[in-house]
Amino acid sequence: MQKWLEKKDNLTLGKLLKEVENQTPLSTEILKSCYSNESKAHIVGITGPPGAGKSTLVSKLCKAFATQGLKIAVVCVDPTSPFTNGALLGDRIRMQELAKLPNVFIKSLATRGNLGGLAASTADVVQVFGAFDMDLILIETVGVGQIEFDVLEVSDTVILVNVPGLGDSLQTLKAGIMEIADVFVINQADRPGADESVKDLRLMVRESGRKDWDLPILKTVATRDEGIKELVEQIFNHKSFLLRSGSWKEKRQTRNMTRLNHMILQLLTTKVDELTQTDEYIKSQIQDVRSGNIDPFTVSHEIVNQLVSK
Repeated sequence: MQKWLEKKDNLTLGKLLKEVENQTPLSTEILKSCYSNESKAHIVGITGPPGAGKSTLVSKLCKAFATQGLKIAVVCVDPTSPFTNGALLGDRIRMQELAKLPNVFIKSLATRGNLGGLAASTADVVQVFGAFDMDLILIETVGVGQIEFDVLEVSDTVILVNVPGLGDSLQTLKAGIMEIADVFVINQADRPGADESVKDLRLMVRESGRKDWDLPILKTVATRDEGIKELVEQIFNHKSFLLRSGSWKEKRQTRNMTRLNHMILQLLTTKVDELTQTDEYIKSQIQDVRSGNIDPFTVSHEIVNQLVSK
């Protein structure tokens, strides 16, 4: 495994990512080998409602960073069809021109039913990218609005993208998603209502009372490269702030604990599945729950107690 990591070429990276995404028996060993608390990668999550132009913005950002000689990974998370489990959007197709850049690696992931805006394997994929000495990892989330908070758990910097004429989106922001953002972007700012949207956001920022970081609100027209330079500058500014304030280290510590908790829950779920499929007594109890002959509270405690006793 260590020999694979020493190669650090795109072919090896692609193979490792495939193993990790599919959660093969080899994936755990890969993640153990890739684990490092000293990854230099700046992880930038880009979120916002569908139709805000996130993919175009990510593409333009990636080009801008690539010209500075940075080694970049792009993680595009696509929504999944409930019928085929296939990805509904083609970010990989839309970003074909980025694939031509030697210092850019693109990975497309499907949510596979995960409701937090990210695929379940996103954190694992980010970890592998970190082991391959990426300078910057851009994560484009699905774009599902109010439930899109998973990006906070894996990102150093969160960019919230919206469009002019916020309307109901203002309610989404008030519902909590605004609290996770470090940079606000009004994309497609050549449309009517851009200035009003900026004013609304500034008012909301003032009301939020956040004082640790001066939240920037930018206007972009990604299709014309307008505002991209300013956005790149603010991303660098936020990284400097994180390093200066100690938040860079704190975020990684919090991320480590979050992943530990997720992994414990995942392992417990696997063990519960094994028990419910192999233990005849538990199987009969579950059938009684299904028939309404016994309450699920009693049986759930029995299952947990069996796991603990083992």
